[in-house]
Amino acid sequence: MARFGYDMLRKAATAIIAASLCLTAPAMAQNVGDVGQDGSGNVYTFTLDQNGNGVWTRGRTAPGRERTILAERYTPTIWTDPDGCEHWVMDDGAEGFMTPHVTRDGRPVCNRGRACGVMSTDQFFATDSSNIHAQGRAALMNFFRSTTASAFGIYGHTDSRASDAYNLSLSKRRADAVAAVARASGARVIDVVGYGERIPRASNATASGKAQNRRVEVTCYR
Repeated sequence: MARFGYDMLRKAATAIIAASLCLTAPAMAQNVGDVGQDGSGNVYTFTLDQNGNGVWTRGRTAPGRERTILAERYTPTIWTDPDGCEHWVMDDGAEGFMTPHVTRDGRPVCNRGRACGVMSTDQFFATDSSNIHAQGRAALMNFFRSTTASAFGIYGHTDSRASDAYNLSLSKRRADAVAAVARASGARVIDVVGYGERIPRASNATASGKAQNRRVEVTCYR
C-alpha cells in the first residue's frame, strides 16, 4: 500500500512538473523516450534517473539510449549492356548509368562497341560442328589476350543451308564455344547471340558468299 501511494505521488509530481513546463503532448504519457516541449520551444525527453524515477530531461535523446551503428561498406555491381552502356546497381536496388553524358531528354550517351574481329568458322570448326580445334583455340586465345577492350560481344552466323531453326542453334553453339575461349583467356564477355542465317554478310547464291556468311563476329567495348 505504501508503494502504491509512492507511485501515485511520483506520477502526480511528474504531472505537476510537466504542467509547470507547459509541455506539449506526449508530455503526460510517461513512457521512457517520450518527448515534450515547453512554451519556450525547449525539448524534453522522459527518462529514468539513477533511482528509477521518471523525470523530464532537457534534450531530445535520453542519456544512455544513444548507440553507434557501424555502416557496412559495399561496392556497386557494374555491368555493360550490349549497347555499350555501363550500369551500376547497389544492394538496396538503386541504379544508374556510369556515363555523365546524357541527351536532353535524359537518355545516356554510351560508347557503343565496334566490330574488332570477324572469324571464319571454316577456320575454327569442322563442318556442322561447334568444337574448336586446338590450332583455332590457340589463335583465339592470342586474339582475346592481345585485344584491348573492357568487354566483348560474340555473335554467331551461318549460311542459308539447313533450316532456320537449325542454323540458329548451330550459330549459338559456335558463339558459345568462342565465348568460352574468351572467358578462359580472362576476357569479359557481356553478350553471346546466335543469329543463324538471318544477317548474311554476302549473298548465299554463291559458294564464296556462303563462306563469308559462316562466321563469328566479335564486338569490342572500350
